Amino acid sequence: MTFRRTRCKHCKQKLEPGQRLLHPGCIDEFAVEEAARIERKKAKEALAAAKVERAEMKRRKEKSLTLSQRKARAQVQVNAYVRLRDADLPCISCGRFHQGQWHAGHYRSRGAASNLALDPRNIHKQCQPCNTHLHGNAIAYRAGLIERYGVEYVEALESDNDSRHLTAEEVDAIRDEYRAKTKELKGRP
Repeated sequence: MTFRRTRCKHCKQKLEPGQRLLHPGCIDEFAVEEAARIERKKAKEALAAAKVERAEMKRRKEKSLTLSQRKARAQVQVNAYVRLRDADLPCISCGRFHQGQWHAGHYRSRGAASNLALDPRNIHKQCQPCNTHLHGNAIAYRAGLIERYGVEYVEALESDNDSRHLTAEEVDAIRDEYRAKTKELKGRP
């Protein structure tokens, strides 16, 4: 059993017998409001569809990244973490504080020891002149490591020649781990 509408859909006043949905005077106003409501609904659906499309594009883009691109993205996160971790320490090579740019310098270069490229034990805060102009300032870097951590630490780094072939998932996990650690050091949730 269906119930017959007894109130106007627009003004909510009682309908006279024989009137179906609206009072005759409400038809124009109702049509304008209904058109605006339909337009808002279409705009909302378009926004939702665009959001789904952006998420799909992002997923496809992530999937198409090469391993070297993933490693570069992970390296950015690890370097940011190292610079924050060592923020209150001087340059590992020259031992000075300055107002210039700080790098995350590798003791063993990424080319010579790619297995240590994403290992924070091999990366320390280094001033831009030592890292760039002095090509890492390796002798002073080694002395700084020995002073800070001891000879065993340095020898362990120097003898670590294990070949580690990381998968894309492992590299992404490293990136996510150091992104979280960086946020934690910054004090953000």
